[in-house]
Amino acid sequence: MRIRPAEAAPIRSATLGAALVAGLAAALLLGDGMGPGLLLAVVPAIVAAYVAARAAGRTARPWTVAWSIGCVVLLAIPALRDSAWPSTLAILSAVSLAALALHGSRTWPGVLFSPFGFVDAAVNGVGWAWTGLRSRSGGVSRDRWLPIVKAAAVAVVLLVIFGTLFASADAAFADLLGDLTPEVSVGDGPVRVLLFILGAALALAGARAAAAPLRWDRIEVTPGKPRSRVEWALPLIVLNLLFAGFNAVQLAVLFGGYDKVLESTGLTYAEYARQGFWQLLWATLLTLAVIALALRWAPRAGAGDRRFVRVVLGTLCVLTLVVVASALRRMNLYVDAYGLTRLRVSVAAMELWLGLVLVLIMAAGVFGARWLPRAVVGSAAAAVLAFGLLSPDGMVAERNVTRYQQDGKIDLAYFQSLSADAAPALDRLPEPQRSCALRGINNDLAQAGDVPWYAMSLGEYRARRILHERPAKASYEECSRLGAFSGRVE
Repeated sequence: MRIRPAEAAPIRSATLGAALVAGLAAALLLGDGMGPGLLLAVVPAIVAAYVAARAAGRTARPWTVAWSIGCVVLLAIPALRDSAWPSTLAILSAVSLAALALHGSRTWPGVLFSPFGFVDAAVNGVGWAWTGLRSRSGGVSRDRWLPIVKAAAVAVVLLVIFGTLFASADAAFADLLGDLTPEVSVGDGPVRVLLFILGAALALAGARAAAAPLRWDRIEVTPGKPRSRVEWALPLIVLNLLFAGFNAVQLAVLFGGYDKVLESTGLTYAEYARQGFWQLLWATLLTLAVIALALRWAPRAGAGDRRFVRVVLGTLCVLTLVVVASALRRMNLYVDAYGLTRLRVSVAAMELWLGLVLVLIMAAGVFGARWLPRAVVGSAAAAVLAFGLLSPDGMVAERNVTRYQQDGKIDLAYFQSLSADAAPALDRLPEPQRSCALRGINNDLAQAGDVPWYAMSLGEYRARRILHERPAKASYEECSRLGAFSGRVE
């Protein structure tokens, strides 16, 4: 098994230039935060990888194009959302898709190990670039590079002189120029240098992986020893019967009403809903592990065994989907009673995705499993993208504001931890609840001060505009009386 490819072709000047631009963009645009600057800094790195791949003779296949587009779209989430947690998920997912696009993986080992290829590419990429620079230093004459350096220096001098003159001549132009150009201070020097090094190194790593990707798909996973039908199926059939009994109880509860169940069990409404959800979430996760192990040791003597495996595991998948629906029902009951939080919306989204994975496994049992690794990764990336676009903090605020309008119940203390994405929904509250709910967001934005356009998300821009037009005026004492600063029990 040899996963390391042949040596990469010499690095091209266009790849070196794109990596340099990526480093400069990272240094100038990421020093004040993410926002649109992250996507702008990644574009030169994508160009570097594309040029390196073309130089190596690699062609863009449909899956490569799909992963690349998905990576770019996911990196737009930090430009849209102020909240850190959906943005972090989007960045991690974008890295995974970039690894798949660069390495061309299609098997489970390839899908799982492709992101680790960036470590190898980062180490080899620096040496690859250094070798290219050394070869050019002796092969490029002074008469070729000196005019380019002179022209660039003259262009910079002209921009500084005339830009300064025009800025001093017109205040509107000065404001526009100040908003568009990054502000760099001497105190930011070490951070900017570090960002330049990281940006250029990551761009070189991506280009090196595109030029000579590791062949993770060459890792062979030997199947387990097949078992007899009785030995293999007996535990699974017992598990299916257990699932069927549980689902029958759920249907009885659904049609019989929750009041009777609560009276017989002695549980409160909240205990029944919350406790049941977490147990059912773990049951779903463990079922996926059971299916993976069962496939490894499944009998495979002929077509009859394959049909037998499909029937047993297909039944387990269908019954598990009912468990997923029951878990989501429990969470919906808990949210109706106590409101929506970040934790509740995130685990509910995870349960939905696990249900989708079960559907994909069932489809793989019918149509073949060759496409399953890519489908699971693609569904995960799509789920992260949808999660970010729907704005979880905005969903939390919207649901709780609607709940307040219906029954007058509100937890102002919880709103203090939400990001600026929640501002449009919280702006619908009446005073003084509105000002108290927005107090945490207002303090965070005031502490951040002026943020340049390339570091400001759309969510933060909307929150700043709302608070500028309708400032939060309620006093600390008034908000404290309404419970805006009290603790909260999840």
